[in-house]
Amino acid sequence: MTDVARQLLELLDIEQLEIDLFRGIGSGGETTTRIFGGHVIAQALMAAYRTVPDRMCHSLHAYFIRPGDPSIPVIYQVDRARDGGSFTTRRVVAIQHGKQIFNLSASFHVQEEGWDYQHKMPDVKGPEHWLDRPDLREPYIEKISPKHRDDFLRERPIEIREVDPRDLFEPEKTSDKNYLWFRMEAAKGQSPIMQHCLLAYASDMNLLGSSLRPHGLTWFQGQVMTASLDHAMWFHAPIDFSDWHLYELDAPFTGGARGFNRGLIYNQNGQLAATTAQEGLMRPYKNCLLYTSDAADE
Repeated sequence: MTDVARQLLELLDIEQLEIDLFRGIGSGGETTTRIFGGHVIAQALMAAYRTVPDRMCHSLHAYFIRPGDPSIPVIYQVDRARDGGSFTTRRVVAIQHGKQIFNLSASFHVQEEGWDYQHKMPDVKGPEHWLDRPDLREPYIEKISPKHRDDFLRERPIEIREVDPRDLFEPEKTSDKNYLWFRMEAAKGQSPIMQHCLLAYASDMNLLGSSLRPHGLTWFQGQVMTASLDHAMWFHAPIDFSDWHLYELDAPFTGGARGFNRGLIYNQNGQLAATTAQEGLMRPYKNCLLYTSDAADE
């Protein structure tokens, strides 16, 4: 197991302070400069799970209220909204500096039999045909400012392989629909609850990027400020995130400085494992923080 994978598992093993009160590590994971959205989603889901011993989450709905501060822990307060015969509901509030930064509502359901149907998994070349993230980023090193280069290249816990990846600095306008493969090998043998939390963590990756594609934008050009505004997720099947999963992504609408994004997550057997939806901020701005072209240096 790599150090970054171990760090993520420790990050999700939140500490109980009191009944329905938990503390999570604020630093680590996907980024060093802020708290990654998937970080608080996963920790909040884990806090809810610590109060629900006998059933699995089938859906969650969350709002990002303030930016997270990675220099201090995050406090999670769980409200036991309902304990029913078939469904359990929890509300989780994440707090830093005495203020809410995030809230999440999650519903848990006992296992029941019903009618099964799903959309067919897209016919996409497997992960072995695509570069992993470090190899994909290697050609762009010289275009990244020195102060951001270490973070750009550092090892991360989730392995991602984008299908038909775009140029990071000079992308063409293209369809909002896109695909990636992702997994975390260290998830092997983890509990079903941890599998849910790991997938929830990873589900925030590249989702908002779908809204940028029709406009020929990426995060690295210094033209757009983005932030996740909300996040919803539905779990459909048991998860083993040590295996590759296909993330089918699209963005049916952008406007008013926001983009609406959707995702379908399939396991390699073609089973639909989860569905996501997210609206994100995509506000134009002129400050160029990463691009180091001659024009940017002038």
